[in-house]
Amino acid sequence: MAELNKKAIIDAYARKEGDTGSVEVQVALLTNRISNLTEHLKANKQDKHALRGLKKMVGRRDGLLKYLEKEDLEACRALKAKLHLR
Repeated sequence: MAELNKKAIIDAYARKEGDTGSVEVQVALLTNRISNLTEHLKANKQDKHALRGLKKMVGRRDGLLKYLEKEDLEACRALKAKLHLR
């Protein structure tokens, strides 16, 4: 199930056929993992190791978004709107 979901995300956000490493794809995959981990933490409030991982993923996503904003502002705005990010 997770592999199918990952493939669908890659297909939806890829710039061209076979693109798995562009900033848009990386941000979309991180956003999916962040939302899954957030749901896990709602049920397991004492899981400090998962919380640390969540914070690292959020930081990595923020860095990628800053890079994309610097390189292509319109693409960054479109990606944030598509992923419902602030």
